[in-house]
Amino acid sequence: MGLLEKINSPDDLKKIDRDDLPQLADEIRELIIDVVSRNGGHLASSLGAVELAIAIHYIFDAPNDQVIWDVGHQAYAHKILTGRRDLFHTLRQYNGISGFPRREESKYDVFNVGHSGTSISAAIGKAVARDFADGKNKVIAVIGDGSMTAGLAFEGLNQAGHLKKDIIVILNDNEMSISKNVGALSAYLNRIMTGQFYTRVKKETEHILRNIPKIGESMLKAAKVAEESVKGLIAPGILFEEMGFNYVGPIDGHRLDHLISTFENIKRLSEPLLIHVVTKKGKGYKFAEENPALFHGPPPFNKETGEIKKRGLIPTYTQVFGDTIIKAAKENKKVIAISAAMPEGTGLDMFAKEFPDRFYDVGIAEQHGVTFAAGLAASGFRPVVAIYSTFLQRSYDQIVHDVCLQNLPVVFAMDRAGIVGEDGPTHHGVFDIAYLRHIPNMVIMAPKDENELQHMLYTAVNHNGPIAIRYPRGEGMGVSLDRDLKRIEIGKGEIILDGDDVAIIAIGNTVYPALDAASRLRDEGVSTAVMNARFVKPLDRDLIIDIARKVKGIVTVEEHVLEGGFGSAVLELLSEEDIKIKVKRIGLPDKFIEHGAQKMLRHNYGLDSDGIYLAVKEAFAGVYDNTNAPQR
Repeated sequence: MGLLEKINSPDDLKKIDRDDLPQLADEIRELIIDVVSRNGGHLASSLGAVELAIAIHYIFDAPNDQVIWDVGHQAYAHKILTGRRDLFHTLRQYNGISGFPRREESKYDVFNVGHSGTSISAAIGKAVARDFADGKNKVIAVIGDGSMTAGLAFEGLNQAGHLKKDIIVILNDNEMSISKNVGALSAYLNRIMTGQFYTRVKKETEHILRNIPKIGESMLKAAKVAEESVKGLIAPGILFEEMGFNYVGPIDGHRLDHLISTFENIKRLSEPLLIHVVTKKGKGYKFAEENPALFHGPPPFNKETGEIKKRGLIPTYTQVFGDTIIKAAKENKKVIAISAAMPEGTGLDMFAKEFPDRFYDVGIAEQHGVTFAAGLAASGFRPVVAIYSTFLQRSYDQIVHDVCLQNLPVVFAMDRAGIVGEDGPTHHGVFDIAYLRHIPNMVIMAPKDENELQHMLYTAVNHNGPIAIRYPRGEGMGVSLDRDLKRIEIGKGEIILDGDDVAIIAIGNTVYPALDAASRLRDEGVSTAVMNARFVKPLDRDLIIDIARKVKGIVTVEEHVLEGGFGSAVLELLSEEDIKIKVKRIGLPDKFIEHGAQKMLRHNYGLDSDGIYLAVKEAFAGVYDNTNAPQR
């Protein structure tokens, strides 16, 4: 029996001899690699944080001591150590455990996470609540994986330092190799600087110096300069010290003895602490160590060779976007691409190689990225901001205030719009139509396939105003790509099938399933029209009005929430025109959608061809000849 099989809670972990903990770390890594190789998931960051998770749960008393893992990419070892070892094989699978910490899943997950930079602010809230209740527990925020580039993180640090609350921030720095400072001397100094004797003497000395008349403050300043000169041997912690934190680090995040002794010492302190831990992404799996970007969130792969399991030959929407923006940039030197820490995920990595001086990765700082783009647009450039739909939510005010209010030509390329699959509710891009379509000057469009995507992007970079394109995660429809790019007239949809009984008005990747459903309905004698709307805003008013006056019923289809979505826009238009016709809207319900495979979730929520076919049959049962609604 291995060590890991004995652990069902942090209490079990504490029974393990310290000398055996490195073996435990190896067993955890093996389990993570095995499961992620089959299920996909966030590998490199979680492998780098194994020792950190062990040390935290070995020293602190979770769930009484509350640990908030920022983003959650680092938290797989945490899940394994907190009673979910036997469920770990279900990671990111439908009805299985989430790839991110979730309060609904475990008492050890004290705050739901998924978007970067939230841990410190949440931890301050937890610390203030604890103090109101006269609690004595520790509150620990583990932030890393680039999350310190988020402005929210620094806002949290600023308040935490001001409030002087008992809070521990662990900065998991996995963006650099182990520095020269992380050696025997720096580890020794860090252990000394967090020890009881040193901290007590430090506070007593400060008190004595402050009370020396006239010269006390100057002597205290001189002492602090001397202290910083010693700390300079260790790390540039002055920034955090100035924000009100006692800085400790950097510490080798793979030396369990150093982590444990440091945590033992800081557990006794009651002040804002920032512990700088340096880890290596992909630690323990050579393929992830060599290519941490590829193994950040890989699909299933061969764990023996590191080879990503082959996908189909159909290019993804992301790949088509990446190829097309390069074409557009070659034609127009004013095109600039902007990413928020996701150049590979958004397909901009090749653009960055082709045009390094016209590519900007702003880090996990979507708000800044949008206003940065607005500044470029106000100066005559054509910025394309490529951000996942769910992450663009973070920059809502900047879209309104800095882009749309000034009617600036900023292109929002919203990758991962709709159901994204196994990452679940924090990542589904199902709200963008609702939060964008009511903003004046904004144009919103969605392609039915990858060929239409390239033409929409070309249209967007030549449009004189704010414009957004939403497109899904995954492969395209397998259509051929036109060699020459062309503009699509703004606000113009197309009739793909004509019909007199019912019209299906679909947007984006729901068009092809609508066509399949229409084919089945037509075989049953229902004359079914299909319109590719193309635009959510502006709607093709004339075309929709013409259809509504011709058919007996309308069905709208969107991979988006129904509240405020595309179907709502169509209903508003029909109401304005006083057109009375039965309308059935197909979309996502008023709930957060669980994690699971895209195909399965689309089927479950009636967004595939079967669902559309059955919805039309049910909605219009008995209205047309030869239609008898089956039971769903």
